Amino acid sequence: MHLDEEKKSMTKQKSQLKPVWYRIKVKGILDKHWADWFEGMTITYKGKETIIAGQVVDQSALHGLLARIRDLNLPLISVEQIESEGGKK
Repeated sequence: MHLDEEKKSMTKQKSQLKPVWYRIKVKGILDKHWADWFEGMTITYKGKETIIAGQVVDQSALHGLLARIRDLNLPLISVEQIESEGGKK
């Protein structure tokens, strides 16, 4: 495939991507005032775990969220792709 055709193909693929819902569990309690730092994602609690859920536009944004979790020194329990905020994939 020619380089220009490859760029057009990649651009077309990117434009067809939809935001995906994720549920991220971390150990510990994260104060709700951090919600803005997590781009408006929902923060809930289950026992001594924090659940951060919401739409993520692409893999780069997901990695950005995970970097913020790392920067807060929160132990990551799981990252799960779901159909919607209330549903499971």
